[in-house]
Amino acid sequence: MRKIQIQILLLFLVGTSISFAQQPQKPNAVEIYNQIKKLNFLGSVLYLAAHPDDENTRLISYFANEMNARTGYLSLTRGDGGQNLIGPQLRELLGVIRTQELIEARKVDGGEQFFSRANDFGYSKNPEETLHIWDKDKVLADVIWTIRKFQPDVIINRFDHRTPGSTHGHHTSSAMLSVESFKLTNDPKIYPEQLKYVKPWQVKRQYFNTSWWFYGSQENFEAANKSKFATLETGVYYTGIGKSNQEIAALSRSRHQSQGFGSTGVRGNETEYLELINGEAPKDPNVLFEGIDTSWNRVKNGKPIGELISKIITNYNFSNPSASIPDLVKAYTMIESLEDEHWKSVKSAAIKNIIASSAGLYLEAAASEQEATPGSIVKLSLEAINRSAVEMVLTSVTTLPEHKTTVQNTVLKNNNDQKISLQTQLPATIEYTQPYWLKEKASEGIYTVSNQENIGIPDIIREVKVLFNVKISSVEIPFERTVIYKYNDGVKGEMYNFLDIVPEATTSIVEKVLIFKDTKSKLVPVKVRAGKDNIKGNVQLELGKGWLISPNQISFALEKKGMEQTFYFEVTPPVQPEEAIAKSVIAIDKERFDKSITIIDYSHITKQMILKSAESKCIRIDLKTSGDAVGYIMGAGDEVPESLTQMGYKVTLLKPEEITPEKLDSFNTVITGVRAYNTVNALANKQKVLFEFVKSGKNMIVQYNTYGRLVTDQLAPYPLKISNDRVTEENAKITFLAPNHPVLNTPNKISTKDFEGWTQEQGLYYPDQYDPAFTPILSSHDKGESAKNGALLVAPYGKGYYIYTGLSFFRELPEGVAGAYRLLSNIISLKQPIEAPKQQLKQ
Repeated sequence: MRKIQIQILLLFLVGTSISFAQQPQKPNAVEIYNQIKKLNFLGSVLYLAAHPDDENTRLISYFANEMNARTGYLSLTRGDGGQNLIGPQLRELLGVIRTQELIEARKVDGGEQFFSRANDFGYSKNPEETLHIWDKDKVLADVIWTIRKFQPDVIINRFDHRTPGSTHGHHTSSAMLSVESFKLTNDPKIYPEQLKYVKPWQVKRQYFNTSWWFYGSQENFEAANKSKFATLETGVYYTGIGKSNQEIAALSRSRHQSQGFGSTGVRGNETEYLELINGEAPKDPNVLFEGIDTSWNRVKNGKPIGELISKIITNYNFSNPSASIPDLVKAYTMIESLEDEHWKSVKSAAIKNIIASSAGLYLEAAASEQEATPGSIVKLSLEAINRSAVEMVLTSVTTLPEHKTTVQNTVLKNNNDQKISLQTQLPATIEYTQPYWLKEKASEGIYTVSNQENIGIPDIIREVKVLFNVKISSVEIPFERTVIYKYNDGVKGEMYNFLDIVPEATTSIVEKVLIFKDTKSKLVPVKVRAGKDNIKGNVQLELGKGWLISPNQISFALEKKGMEQTFYFEVTPPVQPEEAIAKSVIAIDKERFDKSITIIDYSHITKQMILKSAESKCIRIDLKTSGDAVGYIMGAGDEVPESLTQMGYKVTLLKPEEITPEKLDSFNTVITGVRAYNTVNALANKQKVLFEFVKSGKNMIVQYNTYGRLVTDQLAPYPLKISNDRVTEENAKITFLAPNHPVLNTPNKISTKDFEGWTQEQGLYYPDQYDPAFTPILSSHDKGESAKNGALLVAPYGKGYYIYTGLSFFRELPEGVAGAYRLLSNIISLKQPIEAPKQQLKQ
């Protein structure tokens, strides 16, 4: 038996050695040891900011792994308003991705994750706008709810509440709400409806996590008076895994792949600074928990528990963690008898995991298929194996939400794998699998979550579970496992997904925006997918008056679950320009199904299923186009090519290696996708070819890029410098700087009405310095700001045009904004008059 002190990241090895979040965790001996140490610390820290990727992962890892504190991160939003570097998903679908990335990040750094209902509606320049759009009262209620539920001793704000306007309005708002909550969370008169579930709570201290960034430069920060700052040396080296705290933090931050925040770990000393902004100052400013009892003495009847756990730590056998099980089970029974419901819940869940890990107790409930419908019977394969000499009996298993208990009384002998087959009946009323915050209609600034208890929960709420009731040392302990589906991939091996509850049938309109340039009819493809075997019914397309649909409905029959069939409806638009919502609906035995399924499946996050109304936007638009062959170079990912196809263009996606003079010769226009010059390194070597393409009489359209990390300094054939200028007010007044320019007149006459109904923002990262060869076309600005003229810049180059635009076409086109289609058509259609050959002029 070895008595050694080993610092180890709680879930580091587990979190980084697998690709799928639902794969079971299998801690090793030193990880179990660290979990036991964490069991003996009763202190909590809550880090608070606005978005995924705002959090300081170095501090979260430090508190969770060096100090053994229960550490949480409250991100007020799910990052819905950002850009996506790994795919075309935007808005709520991007929020789903970034939610999962945060969950994965916390698995690496050891923290817990929380959210408010606030919707990331995009960049905001001041907290006044942010708090108005968010509905301040509701978001403040969510902050207070999270604090009352998590019960932190210390809160750390990422941003400064005293500097509105100096950073993103969401950032400052997060700090302002946090500061306002400090004196409210312990007042029972504040949001009393919450007290049905939680108790008032007073945070001891509140800090601002300052750094050189908030001072404008490293030099300014070094010169600042830091005498009242808490300084934490976070450059800890964890000997058990051979990683520094910063390396762990970098791995955590690198989970934010959709934002492009891959981070390189560093080593050595590092200092974090905290400025006390609320609460009693500790005598030693560097001891954040001073005056807070973080031992088991803080709860009634807790002292014996702490003494027992200290004994377990002292006698822990790294060669045989199961030797601690008798005392761990005794500690579990003591925790279960506590009056303090908060710490009872937190520590009971923790010690059960430790007991299972110490015994190598593997418990799994796997469904025979990944999808099931409400009311159906699901076949389950259960596995239970005890890989220790400790005597155990599987007394029974209980399936949830059915609440059916099946008696087992099976002795779990050492390393003797037990397999059990059973069935569970799903309730007819069971919820479909989907992010709960997307179930109800949201406003621009806040999601609707009717169930108070669900607010703040980070992930999808899954109801189908199995309780394995295991008796150890005469104590029956329930171990809960969510039902999964697993299969073997010939390349990747064992793969895990969760069991999903799906409708009997789903449907979708293939195109999310349907453009009708004239009164000609179109065939609109509609998909039907079976959620179970042997479904028969009718599918129909619903549209407003003035739109003709043929046929009225189409019957279908699908024999097997998962089968899909596509049907075609002929849609004839009205004569006059009009917008309408088309809805696909299935009728089966008088029951109506009108949801589409969207699957998000990236290897770094858990597979996600989102149910949305099966709708598309139909636009009868006055749209003229010129030129038909467009080459599109994808950047960070967008849906602009699909929109161009709807407009009638022949779109070819170009890979960087395909950019040759010969290949480009077949196109009239080349368009680079959003942030292409931030993400496609190969473009740096293709600029000469692209500029020659323009020079020969073609058009090149470059969509927005950020000003940092450009792959080339020569973005355009003329000098051009990108700035941070943006217009966040999507309906900001537009002024035409060059009203007679062809881009505003041919083939479509553009007016200010074409900028009505834009979504989220007009544009972003406009150039603020550019060569006189460029003609600025548009000017607009947010309230109280100077004019921004770099939204659309057009420059003749040789016989063609080079166009740079920061307008948010990547948002407007998928949303079916008619004016965006008309303006983009004009940009593509730009042509210069070609001079006659000189010999002809002499004739």
